[in-house]
Amino acid sequence: MRSRPAARLLVIDSAGKVLLFRFRHRTGALAGNIYWATPGGGVESGETFEQAASRELQEETGLITNEMTYVAQRNFIMSLSSGELVNAEERFYLVRAVSHQIDATHWSTEEKQVIDLHHWWSEDELATTREIVYPTGLAEMLAAI
Repeated sequence: MRSRPAARLLVIDSAGKVLLFRFRHRTGALAGNIYWATPGGGVESGETFEQAASRELQEETGLITNEMTYVAQRNFIMSLSSGELVNAEERFYLVRAVSHQIDATHWSTEEKQVIDLHHWWSEDELATTREIVYPTGLAEMLAAI
C-alpha cells in the first residue's frame, strides 16, 4: 500500500469558527458519501508539507499567508475516489483568516465536482452535529490550540 502525505488546514476566523467544505461524492468508489472536511490535499513531488499547505490554502480558499503553525498529525488508511486504499499521513496547520470570502477559481475539476458547500463552524456546531466531519476529533483538536 502506498503512502499519501497530505497537508490539511485549520482555517480559523476571529470568532474561533473553523472553515469546512462539504464533499458530496456522486460517482466512483466513494459515490454516496457526504461529509465535511478541512481544506487541504496531497503533497506533490518535491514539496514539503509546509509548501503543500501554502499551495492548498491558496488553491482551495484564495487566501495567502506566511503565518501558519503546525498543530497536529494523524495516520490512517483511507480510500481515494479511485477506490485505491492508501496509508494517509496528514499534517494539520493552523491559519488565521481575516475574511470569510472563499475564492474557488483554482479548484481542480474533481474539487468542483465534489465540493458543494462551505461553512464556518462554531465549537457548538461541531459538538452537536450529526453530520460526518473529518478529521474525527476535530473539536478536541481545536480545543487544544
